[in-house]
Order: sequence, then C-alpha cells, then structure tokens
Amino acid sequence: MYLINLEKLYIFRGSPIPAFRENNDFDVELCFKHIGIYAYRSSFIKQYLTMDSSRYEQVERLEQLTVLNEGFDVHVEKACAPTGYGVDTIDDLEKAREAMK
Repeated sequence: MYLINLEKLYIFRGSPIPAFRENNDFDVELCFKHIGIYAYRSSFIKQYLTMDSSRYEQVERLEQLTVLNEGFDVHVEKACAPTGYGVDTIDDLEKAREAMK
C-alpha cells in the first residue's frame, strides 16, 4: 500500500473540506466542486480490474481513491468556468434529459 497523496484525497471527497460543524457556517467560497471527466488506457483498466477496493473507496464510494491508494496519479485541474449540475443518480439523469429538451 502506498501513502495516499492527501491533497488528491481532499479533492476526491464526498463531503466538504473544511468540515463545517454548523450548517449556517457553510461557506461555498472555501470549497471546490468535483467535476469528473475520466480517460483511461485499456491497459490501465485491465490493471484496475485486478485491484482490491481500498478502504478509502469503501468509505467515500469513489473509485479514484483506490487508484490513488495503489500509487497511481490522477491529473486534476481547476475548472475555468462555473459548472452545471451533476448527474449521479437516475433522478439526476431525468432532470438532465428534461433540461436538454
């Protein structure tokens, strides 16, 4: 097991960092929104399929955390413009389909 890059771990989070103790303390200016666009070589996919799910992935439910935990790098960039909404569930997909009509 490799020491996971904490900066990248912070990027791939399901919860905001910093963790605001009170909802009314939440400050969106201190947070980033994760936008995932992934491209992998087929050789890497074959390798990924042999990896055991890391504890980080199990807790956060983000497969990128297993990749980082295995010592691979994940390239990240700041978005250059505001983003739309995410499509993570069937309900989200339906909203996106409706918005595109």
